[in-house]
Amino acid sequence: MRSWSSRASSWSADCCADHAEPDAGRLVSSSRDVPLRRIRLRRPEVSLEDRLRLVRKRWRLLLRLSVSTALAFFISTHLLGHSQAFFAPISAVIVIVAGAGVRARTLFELVCGVALGVLVGEILILTIGRGTWQIALVVVLTVVISTLVGIKGLALTQAANSAVLLAAVVPAANAGNPAVTRFLDAFIGGCCGLAMILLVPRNPVRDIDTETQELLRRLSAVLSRCAEAMRLADADLAEKALAEARAMQPDLQALESTAVNVTEIAKMSPMRWKQRDHLDLYVGAVRDLDNAIRDARVLARRTSAMLRHGEAAPADMHLAIDCLARAVEIFADDLSEHDDFAEAREQLVEAARIAVTALPAAMTMNSAAIAAQVRSLAADLLYASGATRDEIDHSLDFD
Repeated sequence: MRSWSSRASSWSADCCADHAEPDAGRLVSSSRDVPLRRIRLRRPEVSLEDRLRLVRKRWRLLLRLSVSTALAFFISTHLLGHSQAFFAPISAVIVIVAGAGVRARTLFELVCGVALGVLVGEILILTIGRGTWQIALVVVLTVVISTLVGIKGLALTQAANSAVLLAAVVPAANAGNPAVTRFLDAFIGGCCGLAMILLVPRNPVRDIDTETQELLRRLSAVLSRCAEAMRLADADLAEKALAEARAMQPDLQALESTAVNVTEIAKMSPMRWKQRDHLDLYVGAVRDLDNAIRDARVLARRTSAMLRHGEAAPADMHLAIDCLARAVEIFADDLSEHDDFAEAREQLVEAARIAVTALPAAMTMNSAAIAAQVRSLAADLLYASGATRDEIDHSLDFD
């Protein structure tokens, strides 16, 4: 074994070698050669192809912004003769960006709020004058008021920019009362933005279908995992299914919000009136999907409890849940295609029948609860498909 002094000498020599100056372009390395690592830049999480795809998806937003700003500026400048009509396109941008996905009443309030904000701001400027501290005061007041009324993100930035323009840009000579002209510009811009939202609306059916399909796909996956847990007698797998079912709640709440928004779009925009019937089918199914997801959570919890306590699952119960998972997938397709749900209803009734008949004579609380949840989930999706209560009672009566 090497002595402490020899190890210290070796360590000292290595340190000196590490800090020595390079000689003739050569690096002096220590006795232990350490390979030099290349410095690599992190790859961007979003590729150029993803960004281009995002641009293509935003074609509607680009069209709204370009047409509304140009139209607002044209009306204010060429029809009304305003020489500094910059608030017209700015207001159009604020309304389009901040008004995306809001309720109809909120959208109209936003249009009026932007115009009134410009009017009040200009009156304030006429009272206190223009200067350094005036800019600070107007910007702070604008941000505070915008926050209180719910404006955020890019729209809040635009509102602050508008406040800066109010305080910094001196009205042109003989341009009329700046409070009136700038109020009119802001109102015209807001109306142009609103018009473009109504004339070039998002596709409400596609928006709600995207979220609904994802939710139904996850519901089907939860049911399939419960069936697999029964087949393998794996309590951990059932716990994972329960965790997945619980994690669906935020998406369900987002779907409920989307249902409200797309309903407003279909009511306001003449371009989407023909989609109302199909949209009503989605909106009407949201409450029943909520009940179905709650049933799936109870089903997963009961499955986990049954397997944790070493209870044997009823012989064909996993087949019933597999059938239910397939029925959810068929229901999703029928909902998207605006079909008659005939095949989905058959699968749902079959799933409930298998679950009820699979119960043994000496059943446990968990096995009985699982069968009841399969039947309840089938009933909820039958409701979502448009079946009446009497039809469901008749279809699910297996006595």
